[in-house]
Amino acid sequence: MSVSEPTRSTSVSESPISSTDYGHKLAAVEPGGVEAIPLDQRHGRPRNLAWTWASPNLEFATIFVGAIAVLYYGLDLGTAIIAIVLGNTVASLFHYLLTTWGPATGLCQMVISRKAFGYLGNIVPGGLNAVLVGVGWFAVNSVSGGFALAALTGMPPLAAVLISSVISFALAFFGHNLIQVFERFAFPILALVFLAGIVFIAPQADFQAPAEPIPGAFWVAVSTSFGYTIAWAPFAADYSRYLKPADAKPAGLFAALGVWVSNNLLQVAGAAAVTAVGLSAWNYDNPTSSYTELMPTWLAAPTLLAIWLGALCANALNLYSSGLSFAAIGIRPPTFFSRAAIVVGVGILGVLLAVVALSDVSSYENFLLVMGYWIAPWLGVIVADRVLGRQVPPAEYTHRRFRNPAGPIAMVTAMVVSILLFSNQTLYVGPVPAALPELGDVTFIVGFVLAFGLYAVLRRVVASGIPNQTPTPATSKENLA
Repeated sequence: MSVSEPTRSTSVSESPISSTDYGHKLAAVEPGGVEAIPLDQRHGRPRNLAWTWASPNLEFATIFVGAIAVLYYGLDLGTAIIAIVLGNTVASLFHYLLTTWGPATGLCQMVISRKAFGYLGNIVPGGLNAVLVGVGWFAVNSVSGGFALAALTGMPPLAAVLISSVISFALAFFGHNLIQVFERFAFPILALVFLAGIVFIAPQADFQAPAEPIPGAFWVAVSTSFGYTIAWAPFAADYSRYLKPADAKPAGLFAALGVWVSNNLLQVAGAAAVTAVGLSAWNYDNPTSSYTELMPTWLAAPTLLAIWLGALCANALNLYSSGLSFAAIGIRPPTFFSRAAIVVGVGILGVLLAVVALSDVSSYENFLLVMGYWIAPWLGVIVADRVLGRQVPPAEYTHRRFRNPAGPIAMVTAMVVSILLFSNQTLYVGPVPAALPELGDVTFIVGFVLAFGLYAVLRRVVASGIPNQTPTPATSKENLA
């Protein structure tokens, strides 16, 4: 049944941040968990989100996403650039939309997700985001950053991985304000080094290099770029929720701009680097060396430093948002700093997995790429809910008894169908692309459209709200902003 606002919401509206005056403090642990940020504690400028979202994408993983469009999918450079820009543009539009929800509500992304999934149903997307990002990608980035630090300093890879993990952990532990400042000051260093590399790579790019595209190569490349960039979407509101409601649209624009520019720039550079080196000369075991050999020797060390710094920027966001996701699904340690306490536990698990992944990080990466398909069905549900659903105040959908089973049913069904039938990754190829390879990879499209359609139907036949409360009309629409 549809219901009105309950007489008493959860502690999501009773923020410890008010009593501590967290404000602009840097050397302070961010208090609380996933409570709404009070208006008197809102601070910051929308433009800061440009650096927040550009810095974590200025790393070698972004370069390699572009490289594989030519390296493994066999596209020529011109077609690869079109595929990269198309995939990143669509992902950045979603990033804009979700970022605007943070200032409007003062809530993190996975708490906002409760509106479409209910409190218990939100365990599905929240749990996937917390585990795959906080533990999975944190471990992978710790290894890639650790290898760069080891190559730069000569220290053992294990020591470099541990150092990288501890720094990222410290940033996430202190929380929002320190992360924002770290990303801002890292940005000019990362931008300067990577732009310097591009200056030397661009003249060597070969638009006439012979190409032998695999069947469906263009759409596989679009999906790869989209999938890499859209992985930030479940974090979007986490870094805009401290801004004032009036800042929603500019916040979305700056966040989307940071994601779009950084990903397009480095992914195109990666594709160009492959054509400059040549397929036969490319070092498949150590792609970083193939990329840096196109530069003068004096730029090699700064590039390794930038690769390490970029991994730290990415992992600070991964670990922080993972902590918020765990809190959003109901894990609340009995402490005033519950979010920070969760980060401690997640960080330990991430470090342990990073140590294990040292010997074979590619296997973990392939697994995470397949599992990343969950994001499109989640997006389909939350966008459908915003477009079609009734207006529900945060005090209602943040309540522990709030239910909306249409969300998890639609998402899980769309996930199973799209991944099992349409997935086209190294680790698993579904029967549809196996039979029709020219189709490429349309898993994200199928997952989004199917979840959207299922939710649109199910919301009319499955009850939502808080049981045993007075019903309210379910006809109004919630503004997308």
